[in-house]
Order: sequence, then structure tokens, then C-alpha cells
Amino acid sequence: MSTFSVQALSGRQLRWPAEWEPQKAVWLSWPHRADLWDGELRELEDRFVALAHVLSPHADVFINASAELHPHIDGLLDGVSYRLFDHPTDDVWCRDHGGIFVRREDGTLQLADWQFNAWGGQFPPWDKDNEIPRLMAESLSLPRLTSRMVLEGGAIEGNGEGLVLTTEAVLLNPNRNPGVTKQDVEAELLRMMGITHVFWLGSGIEGDDTGGHIDDMVRFVRPDVVVAVSEDNPHSPHYKALAENAERLQDLRTQTGSRVEVIPLPMPTPLTRPDWRLAQLPASYANFLICNGCLVVPTFAQHCNDDRALGILRECFPQHDVQGFDARSLLIEGGAIHCITQQQPCSSPSWIPQNS
Repeated sequence: MSTFSVQALSGRQLRWPAEWEPQKAVWLSWPHRADLWDGELRELEDRFVALAHVLSPHADVFINASAELHPHIDGLLDGVSYRLFDHPTDDVWCRDHGGIFVRREDGTLQLADWQFNAWGGQFPPWDKDNEIPRLMAESLSLPRLTSRMVLEGGAIEGNGEGLVLTTEAVLLNPNRNPGVTKQDVEAELLRMMGITHVFWLGSGIEGDDTGGHIDDMVRFVRPDVVVAVSEDNPHSPHYKALAENAERLQDLRTQTGSRVEVIPLPMPTPLTRPDWRLAQLPASYANFLICNGCLVVPTFAQHCNDDRALGILRECFPQHDVQGFDARSLLIEGGAIHCITQQQPCSSPSWIPQNS
């Protein structure tokens, strides 16, 4: 169904742009719940302010927050190009609860509105978060296509040409979509976002209570190149899952059948927090955000590991300003830079035909 008089399109009339394509804005959902974040809400807000300052020279910053929070946020964001929207939220994970922007054949945008149930009903409430795509579409006067399927934005990674990576541990999990098959998921990804090819990995890194989001593991840096986190230590809790995924990635091909180059990206030394619900925090350098000429990479106060990961990503993105961003406080609730952001592409006449 569509939100406005402009009819929502579906299937091959749509294309999900790659993250490196030109962006109008980056969306955030502002933190506000004092019962989360182990008493560190103010520190988390400071991180959001810092991120807004990093992003603002490159794109507009659009913020989901209830109207009562707007005066407070206004007082924090001096010097930032931003826009506040009266969109009440339950939590900060805009990648997962926000609408996903897709491009129509004429270059205009529409929103894919999937269901959100807080990663399988783990963290209620989520009713406000589930309404965010509708509110975004209404505020931007964009058509919206809805699905009954549960899908979080962090569960899919695309190359802009119809190929998507995802994991069985998330999209086939009965806590999201009981009884759903791979064929069901692939058909709905085609209908909602124009995805023509889906490549499945297994499970995710240790501590990721989403069940295994792809944006903590494998990211496209070009249509035929990915970076994939790797772990050489067989005693690491990440080792088994990442080794199995690395084996599967040997079979990754583009839509035209060309082999996709896989560049290893190191994992940080495991981060823990005493007496916390997560025995290990899901730290990963793959949870970066591409924003026009900028690449914002999570770092974890590990000088050698941070520098090594930043060096690899600078080689992958030689034309970008690759910046490290301390993401340790974000990990408390299980995410990092990519998890708290959702990019809005520019409206453009550009169109890449989908391969069959």
C-alpha cells in the first residue's frame, strides 16, 4: 500500500542504492531512555552529538525524536546542519527500525516498510519503533511499500546492483518469521526492494544479540569487492562462525557470475563489561557508515587493532576521509555506527538495470 497518491512501485521497478552512492541525509533516532545504557545516557548523547558533527559537513542530519525532546536536542547541536522530526521512538537503532530507502525507475525515492519486533521480541516495547517508517514516509511525502515480514536493516547488505548478503540465523529465525523459507525471503526482497540475487551466510559474531547481523561481518566496498571480518585465533568465540562464513564466501559471485573479491578485516580484541547482560560485547570494525566523501569507522581504544583496520579501509576507500569514531559506549546495548544510522540517498535520475 502507498502512503500518498503516488502509487508505490514494486519488484524490478525498484533498486536499492549502494551506500556509497550520493546521500541527501543520514537519519538518527535520538537516545532518551534512562532505563537503558547502564546509567550512561548522558555519555551516549555526547556520542550522538559528536557523530552529528562528523556527519554534518557531508550530509544533512535528520533526527527521529518526540516533540518534547526537541528543545533539549536543539541545545546540544549547535553548529550542526540538522532537522528534527516529531517521530517518537523506543530506542536508538535506526538502521533496524527505520524505513529503507529504495530508488524508483524515474530516480525518485520510496520507502520499504518492514515489520520490526525488537530482534525477535527480546526488548519490549517496540511499537513506536515499528511506526518510524510510516512517519518518515509521511514527513517526506514519499510513497511507502509495506511488508508483513520482519526484517531489520542491519540484516541485509547490498551492492547497489541487485545483490544482497544476509544470514540464516536472522531472517530464518522463528522469532522473526516462523515457517518462512529462503524462497519466501528472496521473493519478498524482490518485491520490496528490487533485489534479484541473495547470498546466504550462517550465523554472526559472539555477543550480537540480533542473532547475526550482516553489517557486523561483511560489507560491500565496491559492487564486486567486500571486506569480511576474520578471526585467526581458534580459541576466540568468533572463530567457528567466521570460519564457516569465510568458506561460504568463496562461492560469492556478482549477478553476472564474476567472483567477488574478499578482503579480510581484523576483529578487535574482545571487549567485555562486568556484570552486564552481554558476556561479550559485539565489537566489529565492519560496522562502519559510508556517507558521501566520509567513512566513519567504529574504534575501541585498541591502538594497534584500530590502526590496522583503519589502514585497510583507507586502502578500500582512497577518495574518502576515513575517520575513527570511539564506539565503546554504543556497544553496551549491542551496536555501533552503522546500527544507529540510516542513509537517505539523493533523488537522482540514475538507474542501474537489474540483471535477471
